[in-house]
Amino acid sequence: MTVQIAFEGEPGYAVPRANTIVAERPAGVVTARSAADVQEAVRHAAASDLPVAVQATGHAYTLPADGALLVSTQEMSGITIDAEARTARVEAGVRSGSLIAAAAEHGLAPINGASPTVGTVGFTLGGGLGPLGRSYGYAADNVRSLEIVTADGSLLTVSPSDELFWGVRGSRGNLGVVTALVTDLVPVTRLYGGGLFFDAASTVRVLEVYREWVTTVPESMSTSFAFLRLPPLEVLPEPLRGKFVLHVRIAYTGTDGEALVRPLRAAATPVIDGVGEMPYTEVGTIHNDPTEPAPFVEKSALLQEFSGETLKVLLDLAGPDVDAPLTIVELRQLGGALARRPSRPSAVGFRDAAFSVFVGTAGLPELVEPAHECHAQLVDALSPWRVGGPYVCFLSGTDTDPSVVATAYEPADYARLQALKSTFDPTNLFRINHNIPPG
Repeated sequence: MTVQIAFEGEPGYAVPRANTIVAERPAGVVTARSAADVQEAVRHAAASDLPVAVQATGHAYTLPADGALLVSTQEMSGITIDAEARTARVEAGVRSGSLIAAAAEHGLAPINGASPTVGTVGFTLGGGLGPLGRSYGYAADNVRSLEIVTADGSLLTVSPSDELFWGVRGSRGNLGVVTALVTDLVPVTRLYGGGLFFDAASTVRVLEVYREWVTTVPESMSTSFAFLRLPPLEVLPEPLRGKFVLHVRIAYTGTDGEALVRPLRAAATPVIDGVGEMPYTEVGTIHNDPTEPAPFVEKSALLQEFSGETLKVLLDLAGPDVDAPLTIVELRQLGGALARRPSRPSAVGFRDAAFSVFVGTAGLPELVEPAHECHAQLVDALSPWRVGGPYVCFLSGTDTDPSVVATAYEPADYARLQALKSTFDPTNLFRINHNIPPG
């Protein structure tokens, strides 16, 4: 082999993760620097009867890669911008922040997620919900072509005319290793955005206004709110330390943002008002997701509506008066371009959902089991308003059972994905993931 496999105890045997809840011991680690390296690694794994695990940034976690050949793509960091065509060719290890910065030099922006540390390719293969979603759809909807290494070691370039193109976008690495993709860029250079932080006492009043407000906002407004239970750390602003706060997140591409957000500011006085004009390059400050590795467990679902009854369930099980191991409970408004059938259809389904719900807990290992129980209780209580199973964009490490994974897809789409799996990965070489077994 020309590409080197690092075994335990050797240089290069490193498994970096943004989520430290998972410890894993792969049989070997390959640091790929090109598509050819990925091809060679996949062929070696197939010949050695080893499953293949793929990691770019380590932001998400699924199954431990114990006994697998772990292919790290973090060194594949090439970005090529075609400003005239409004596209970017992005290699497998590129983080969203790097792509945002490169596109901004040309007055453009990608369909990225809330955190600039997330890998662009992995984010896109999982659907890709971001601050521009209601305006431009999922990241998966904006892909023009893909370069992928399949289980037999072939390097294919697939486009909208290929069945594989449909399935790769949304199936989260089940059909091969995507080494690069070409994606649309959009003419966005600025936002009216940021966060409004309200104290615990204002939570009900603000959310009663918010619930009506979101029914009136244009598609150019992407918004969410989160219950945050924050630790007493000095790095946090003093009004937030050790507190329960309501964080309303705003990302608006229009020009009348101050007037549009006025009803929220009128509902109660924010303890911190961080919403205003910003260059798109600062989009990561809206959610302010952690940038350092930490243990984290999570769960997600899709909702048909955000009603008064839905709000009551959230307040009863996760509100400011509840003592629960919940670091964050977030509802994001969907709809707009996310709800429309895109010109390049993908495996991302349940387009009629109105909101996503995300529940997460950060902390020490002893919190993991109580957190799982608390997450399940909340998601189960939301069952009257749920659509499908877990949200494909936020499938977690607790959603790895194939029967659970199946519910993240519409039934016909799941059958179609299983058929593709049978064709392109009949031995299930790519199974260290949210696995879709061959049909």
